[in-house]
Amino acid sequence: MGTVAESKQTYVLHAKVEGRQAAESPAPIWENIGARKRAFLSASIPHEWRVPAGLLPPDSQDDVTAWPATSGWFTREELDITEQTAVQLVARLASGELKSETVTRAFCKRAAAAHQLVNCLSETCFERAIATARARDEHFAKTGQPIGPLHGLPISLKDNFKLAGLDSTVGFSSHVGDAAAVDSTLAKVLEEAGAVFYVKTNVPTAMMIAETINNVFGRTLNPMNRQTTSGGSSGGESALLVLKGSPIGVGTDIGGSLRIPAACTGIFTLRPSGGRFPVRDCRSGMPGQEGVMSVNGPMARTLEDIAMYSRVVIDSQPWLRDAKCHPLPWKPLELPRKLRIGVMWDDTLVRPTPPVARALRHTVTKLLRAGHDVVDWQPTDMLQSLTMIGKFFVADGALAIRKELERTGEPWRPEMDAYRDAQPMSVYDVWNLQTERTAFQNANLDRWNDAGLDALLLPTMPYVTHRHQGTRHVAYTAVFNILDVSAVSFPTGLTVDKSVDLLGQDYEARSDTCQAINTEYDPSLLDGMPISLQLVARKLEEEKVLGMTQSVLQALSG
Repeated sequence: MGTVAESKQTYVLHAKVEGRQAAESPAPIWENIGARKRAFLSASIPHEWRVPAGLLPPDSQDDVTAWPATSGWFTREELDITEQTAVQLVARLASGELKSETVTRAFCKRAAAAHQLVNCLSETCFERAIATARARDEHFAKTGQPIGPLHGLPISLKDNFKLAGLDSTVGFSSHVGDAAAVDSTLAKVLEEAGAVFYVKTNVPTAMMIAETINNVFGRTLNPMNRQTTSGGSSGGESALLVLKGSPIGVGTDIGGSLRIPAACTGIFTLRPSGGRFPVRDCRSGMPGQEGVMSVNGPMARTLEDIAMYSRVVIDSQPWLRDAKCHPLPWKPLELPRKLRIGVMWDDTLVRPTPPVARALRHTVTKLLRAGHDVVDWQPTDMLQSLTMIGKFFVADGALAIRKELERTGEPWRPEMDAYRDAQPMSVYDVWNLQTERTAFQNANLDRWNDAGLDALLLPTMPYVTHRHQGTRHVAYTAVFNILDVSAVSFPTGLTVDKSVDLLGQDYEARSDTCQAINTEYDPSLLDGMPISLQLVARKLEEEKVLGMTQSVLQALSG
């Protein structure tokens, strides 16, 4: 693997030259840039981690989640390591039972295989990872102590997190070759806690599509059914996690970009309020758009892993490094045995598809049996929130995105028609929109107080997942970005049953979008897929929403 760093330098130079040529010539060069970038990514995977063609599952095989365990390509030790949760691995690494280099190599190999199955990566840094892991092992050998609470743990990052020497294209060909000079603040926090970085994951163009596809790397597939999406914009992370190519990853969320991918693949995530986790030195697809704040958060296969990560980051006092972070230490708390939970059966715009509705009914039944107080919550303003977030996203007439596309002649993705056709708002109109947002937040706070709620339970999406290019509705997540509250998406333990989850004859659509979603709903396609829901707390209640989610999981298991 010694030549990869040299290849990177050569590659960056070529990419920058092509970028300059694009500015001087009307001929689009985005195709060449994308092809070169994909070739470099492929070449960065060493020969020993490239799956022989004869071992790869056929393209016709939809579910590839069992392939790592059944292919015979992984050793028993590699499978044992990569099947562990982050909490389990940290304990074994901190005790010296496992070496970081051994763990890191196992996840590098499994991540490389995951990419070959579902196209989930955007960058690799295997040399950096192995060097870091060896340093962790040397420290432990000398001192007998871990370097920090994440000692030796591989962590994957969404593409927009900067790592020095690597691109953060956020799906734009214009950013290819623009390698980061520094690590993002969050990456520094995690590495100082002992983490090891080894891959970054794919995103949609500008991170503004609820599926993961762009003109540089192409489409990421859902490992549970490759005919369906892994969500977006953190869909590279969700796909990698489901294939156990990462024990824990970090994504971002501006309209549902953590929660939607988590729900599409049946994993856990935390959407924190703005100011809990550092965002400094991360690349944005729309820099300067702060009417709705982008936040980052962990994605993992267990809630315990999410809680561990969250405490480590907050215990690092990120407010001393990022002016946007609030000085709020981690707050241990004891929840009341009886929670008051509002249940939002639908958003008045789109009815949930049958499996999601069934999971919500099942969860409410379990919560009532566990002694919790569950009350109906009727939303009154979902269309307003959806309209507001759409206006914020295109307030500049999508000029920030348009300029990046024009640099290389890159065409608009068809999923971004609303951005392509947008007209800029005046400063006066933006100010009025911000005034409306704040009034909306206060009205919801008053209503929440009047109801005396601890949490709100509702679908993460109206569907479980869907075929590619089938995203139609994000209101179930986007409203909470407008409100900037803490939320968790969690798997209920239920899966789609094609013989049960059928549309009833009495079904009535609430809108054209609702009709389209339910018309496209195919229980046979989704049979066996996990069903997730969303639990929402107040602003800056990350500790509480994690604890309440644990209470919900306990009720579900009872």
